[in-house]
Amino acid sequence: MIEPQAPAPPRSTAPGGGPDGSGGGPVGGPPPLPVRQGTGRFLVLAGVFVCAACGLVYELELLALATYLMGDSVTHASVVLSVMVFAMGIGSLAAKRLRGRAAAGFGAVEAALALTGGCSAMALYAVYAFTGAWGGAWESGPRWLLVGFSLATGLLIGAEVPLLMELIQRIRRQDAGGAVADLFAADYVGALVGGLAFPFLLLPFLGQLTGALITGAVNAVVGAALVLGLFRQDLSRRDCRLLVVANLCVLALLASAAVLVDDFERAARKAMYGSDVRVALHTGKQEVVLTGGRDGRPADLFLDGRLRVSGRDGPRPAEALVHPAMNGPRARVLVLGSGDGLALREVLRFEGVHRVDVVTRDPEVVRLARTDPALTALNGRAFDDPRVRVTADDPFTWLRGGPRAAYDVVVSDLPHPAITESTKLYSLEFYGLARRALAPGGRLVVHTGPVTGRARVLGTVESTLRAAGLRTAPYRVPGLRSAGAGPDRTPRSGAAGQDRGFVLASRTTPEVRLDPSGPRPHTLTDALLDAAARRAEHRRPPGLPPSTLVHPRYAR
Repeated sequence: MIEPQAPAPPRSTAPGGGPDGSGGGPVGGPPPLPVRQGTGRFLVLAGVFVCAACGLVYELELLALATYLMGDSVTHASVVLSVMVFAMGIGSLAAKRLRGRAAAGFGAVEAALALTGGCSAMALYAVYAFTGAWGGAWESGPRWLLVGFSLATGLLIGAEVPLLMELIQRIRRQDAGGAVADLFAADYVGALVGGLAFPFLLLPFLGQLTGALITGAVNAVVGAALVLGLFRQDLSRRDCRLLVVANLCVLALLASAAVLVDDFERAARKAMYGSDVRVALHTGKQEVVLTGGRDGRPADLFLDGRLRVSGRDGPRPAEALVHPAMNGPRARVLVLGSGDGLALREVLRFEGVHRVDVVTRDPEVVRLARTDPALTALNGRAFDDPRVRVTADDPFTWLRGGPRAAYDVVVSDLPHPAITESTKLYSLEFYGLARRALAPGGRLVVHTGPVTGRARVLGTVESTLRAAGLRTAPYRVPGLRSAGAGPDRTPRSGAAGQDRGFVLASRTTPEVRLDPSGPRPHTLTDALLDAAARRAEHRRPPGLPPSTLVHPRYAR
């Protein structure tokens, strides 16, 4: 909170002083600055610009990492923003006590903010990676730490404004409105630069951890340089020594963390995925981790920390998704998602398939599925089949411009609907586009992820398909680890299998049966499908409304 300040009365200057402030200071006033007034104001506003950019980067780092680690970007964005803005108000009020020592207070705040913001991403990642498997109260540890960092960062950012107001008035007294306008202009422009630098510079070139550490170092250097270089005369010798030592310690800690960040990431990845990580890469769309696949160990594919393919399941999840939908005409098939190629392999096993179009948002996963020996063993080199056409695009966008009434079968093999980025791919509008792409007599099949504890997701998908003008037949297949992992990051792949939900839909009432002339699945039978359909029917929550783009209903 910035309090109005009246212009100071005129003061006489000491001998040798000048109106530009470059000479002596006012009689009885603060000591003179080492630069002219105009230069001093420019330096303060430049410091405001840099500090504002760093502050917004800290905020975006917390948001991005929380979404990446724990999913549900809407909830975490709401928590981070609301807690941080609240804390900024408290910090602004608390800083009123420091206005008498604004230079020392600002230097201390910037050192603390550089340390807190710079280390926040690494600390949050460490707690998630090393304590996430402990169970109990530790499962909520990353969320509480997120709130704690949001609170601390907000308190320190909020404390900047009153102190900077004092410092800019220290150079030349002016009316409060003019000072606030100058201060906020530099602050907002800095926030713009920080907001653009994070997704286009820091994240792609430095990554989340290194980007946060370098931002903290910049914050510390600029804050210390501004106070020690411009307002050194306002500090006691003790304050100077303390600020120098504090900033050197902060910079040393941040530099050490930056040097060790690669080792830290490897250790954290080992803690989450085990010691058998063969591939770990960031594609620009998601994190891809592949474990096992050698020395007789089954391969597991994780996308953003969620188990996508489990070698222990083998082809069973893809069979449960694909085989019931292939009972009928199947000359042209559209597969949405499935960059791993397992669903594609099952489609190609059927006779009469002339062409398969695969639309997936991440071509790097397809490249890995084409080249990695463990994945090619699972997908049977399906992407090398001449009948397959792969398009790298968002499935929703592609369907809007895709052909109409062109496909006998549409296989929706997409991430879980409770993941915020995937919610639109399970909406009424999306299923309306998929219905438009179906040929007469065509079928659409959708997986809904784990049903245990999330029966409403299966019911909501079914009601949304019905609202799109399709008739549905849900079924639940037990004992599957993958088949569309849930919204939570679940790095440990050794967990027991769960019921997984699927919905078969068409313009006429579909029947969940196997094609008698089709390839024989490994474990799937008509008797198992009958039981799966009965299980889904008996446990269907009644009266669930459909999910739309503007009103998503897939709660976590």
